[in-house]
Amino acid sequence: MRKFSLPALTCFILLIGCQSNDKKDNAQAEFKNVNQLVTKSFSDLNAQDTFKIELTGRKPEDMVLTFNIRKSDGKEIYNVKIKGTDLLGSTDPNVDLSKEKDQITFLKTIAGNFFSEDNFLEPAVMRSDKPDDYVPDKAFYEELKKSRLNGFKYRLGKENNMYIAWSEKEQKVKIYYNCC
Repeated sequence: MRKFSLPALTCFILLIGCQSNDKKDNAQAEFKNVNQLVTKSFSDLNAQDTFKIELTGRKPEDMVLTFNIRKSDGKEIYNVKIKGTDLLGSTDPNVDLSKEKDQITFLKTIAGNFFSEDNFLEPAVMRSDKPDDYVPDKAFYEELKKSRLNGFKYRLGKENNMYIAWSEKEQKVKIYYNCC
């Protein structure tokens, strides 16, 4: 009887040990940070800039979404850090984010979709476009019409999208449209 019990007990212990490791791995995977890189022409139509997004933190109140752009020569031309709580605070009130797990999933979804193709605007402004009340700098808007440089938009909340582009004149990234 002991010969049968010892191998059976050993298998049982190994099985339980493997299951607890799987649960541990699943919990770690749940809190895995988002880190993505994409290259697109932005500050120069003949070169590729690097867009990087990183979502760090284990809890919504500690999470930070960092977005930056580097020119092809490596120089950083844009950097913004957005608190996870800021993104959660400006969401659709019909979305239930009362549970921490749902908040984390929501923030990871925002980060995961950050570089969707429809966020890259080629060109930023069409020649036939007319500025409206959501254009903060009309001269920059006209500059973009002439330069034909590309733009990028990202979401800060339910009704807050930032549209950015490179200003050749000022040699920096600027907001050219801020709207719903």
